[in-house]
Amino acid sequence: MTVALAETRGLSVYPRLVSHGVPSVTYGLLPLPVFVGSVADDLLLVAGSALLFWRRRWPVGIAICLVLMATVTPLIPAALIALFTVAALRSIRETWALTALALAPLPLYCVLHRPSDTATLAGAVTGAVLVGGAVGWGLFVRGMYAAADQAEVQAALRAEQVRQRERESLAREMHDVLAHRLSLLSVHAGALEVNHQASREQVSEAAGVIRSSAYQAMEDLQQVLGVLRTPLQPDGAKTEPPQPTLADLTHLIEQSRASGMHIDVTPAGTLAELVAVPETTGRTAYRIVQESLTNAHKHAPGQSVRIHLEGAPDEGLTMRITNEIPDSAPRGLPGSGSGLNGLKERTTLIGGLLTHRRDGRTHEVRAQLPWPA
Repeated sequence: MTVALAETRGLSVYPRLVSHGVPSVTYGLLPLPVFVGSVADDLLLVAGSALLFWRRRWPVGIAICLVLMATVTPLIPAALIALFTVAALRSIRETWALTALALAPLPLYCVLHRPSDTATLAGAVTGAVLVGGAVGWGLFVRGMYAAADQAEVQAALRAEQVRQRERESLAREMHDVLAHRLSLLSVHAGALEVNHQASREQVSEAAGVIRSSAYQAMEDLQQVLGVLRTPLQPDGAKTEPPQPTLADLTHLIEQSRASGMHIDVTPAGTLAELVAVPETTGRTAYRIVQESLTNAHKHAPGQSVRIHLEGAPDEGLTMRITNEIPDSAPRGLPGSGSGLNGLKERTTLIGGLLTHRRDGRTHEVRAQLPWPA
C-alpha cells in the first residue's frame, strides 16, 4: 500500500511533515509508516492534550507519554509543554534524561528521510531548537523559582534578625529600668531592717519611697510588656514608649538623692548646658548614669557618687562616674554584670566607647559618646 493509496481511502499517514506544513521534532521517526484513521487521529490528539492536565502531578510520566505519542500524532506543542514542566519542576538529572529521549530520534529521522535534503535537515534542526527552547525556558523558570525561594528565606532571616535585635533592646531596657527601681527597694528595705531605732517619720519616709519605687517598677514593666505585645508596624518597627534622655537626668539624680545617696555633679550647671546633645547620645548617657547609680546603690551603699560631664558639638560627650568601694561587700541584690556589658554594646552601636575599672577603693565608669556638629 502506498502513501497515495492510503490518502485516497481517507487514512492519515505519519510522517505528515509536508501535508501539515509544520517542522516536527518526531514526525516520521518510526522506521515504517504508520496508518491511522482520521477519527483515531483526533482521539489521540484529544487524549494526549488532556494528559497535560496532570503534568504537574506526574511531570516525568506525562512527558514520556507525550514525547512517545508525538512520534505518531501531531502532539508537538503538548510534548514541548511537558518538557518545559519537567525542566521547571523536577531534578536536573530527570530533565536531561527527558531531553535526551526527545532528541534521540532526530538522527534516525535524518537517515530515513533524505539525509541530503535541505528540508529534512531544517526539520531536524528546528526540532532540536524547539526542544532546547522548551527545556531552556523551563530551566530559566526553575532559576526564578529558586531565586524567589532564596529571597523568601533571606526575608525571613532578616525579619528574625530584626526580632532578635528588638528582643535584645527590650532586654537591655528592662534591665536598665527595673534594676534601678529594684535597687531602691532593696536599699530602703535593708535600711529598715538594720535601723531598729528609726523614728516613725523615717519609717514612713522609707515606706513611701518603697511604695513609689514599686509602683514605678510596675509601670515600667507594664510599658515593656505593652511593647512586646504590640504587633510590628508595616515598616517593621515597634511602637515604643518615650525613652528618657539627658534632659531627664536631673529627675533621676534628685530621685536618687531622695533615697539617701550623696551625688555631686561637676562642673556646676553642666546638665542644663548639655541638653542639646542628639537624642541617641542623650538616651545612652542617661542609661550609663542610671546603671552607675544602680550599681552604687547595690554595691556601695552610703558612699558618695561623683558625676563629671563635659562636651561640645564635634568634640563628643565625656562622662566619668566614680564612687568609693566599701571595705565589706553589703548584702543586697546580686549582680550579674549584664548591665555594664549591655551598656558597652549600646555605646559601641552609636560609635562611642565605655570602660569601667577598679582603682584601689574607687570604681570608675568612663564613657566617650559622639556629638556631631
